[in-house]
Amino acid sequence: MRILLIGDIVGKPGRQIVVRALRPLIERERLDLVIANAENAAGGSGLTPAIYRELLAAGVNCITLGDHIYRRAEINGILQSESNIVKPANFPAEAPGKDVAIVAARGGERVAVLSLLGRVFMRPVDCPWKTADRVLASLPPEIKTIVVDFHAEATSDKQLMGRYLDGRVSAVLGTHTHVPTADEDILPGGAAFQCDVGMTGPHESILGRRIDCVLQTTLTFSPTHFEVASGDVRLNGSIVDVDPATGKATSIRRLCLRQSELDALT
Repeated sequence: MRILLIGDIVGKPGRQIVVRALRPLIERERLDLVIANAENAAGGSGLTPAIYRELLAAGVNCITLGDHIYRRAEINGILQSESNIVKPANFPAEAPGKDVAIVAARGGERVAVLSLLGRVFMRPVDCPWKTADRVLASLPPEIKTIVVDFHAEATSDKQLMGRYLDGRVSAVLGTHTHVPTADEDILPGGAAFQCDVGMTGPHESILGRRIDCVLQTTLTFSPTHFEVASGDVRLNGSIVDVDPATGKATSIRRLCLRQSELDALT
């Protein structure tokens, strides 16, 4: 089974490259399941029902979210009613959304997907390690393939989570920092791991935002609106191959598709 996790989709440029590239990518890479982190998809912060539906129509099977999950209040209804979108599982039980999604891959295999929020340099949340234990214990034993989106700031946090869940999940893939790391690996227990799969959006930017806006505020302390940038759009993510009989990963590789490469792809 081949699974793609698309890194943080930022604004309209990120959505547009996903819409244009994903169907050809599914065919070229023979993808069985596509997961996307979409917490920055609406104007750079949050998600709306219309964008949720746009991403599903493009070929995304499951959506994960992070610390900007509730920036657009209109998404709360989708979080409550739909089964293929998850909040960070270590948010309070009362927070809108589901702790885990169980979705079908192209071959019919059921895959569990969960999101966890880190705690270093992030908002206060419940323990992600104990939350992972709780969610994993709740899953039916026949579900072997489990993908964890660890939305965290510190690489040490992410490495710890990879080691903590190794042998119990298929992949621990990091999001949030928007910068892809070159540490993709299969851990000894069979979990695919990468600290951060990167950002899908404009890379001629500061983490997806216009350089001049961020620079002005940094130099002058004068607040500006950090508008989404537009140049050098790329789709970043990681592709993981999993043995569905055991849930263990057999390979992981980074994916970086530039806007300039779209014509050849499509």
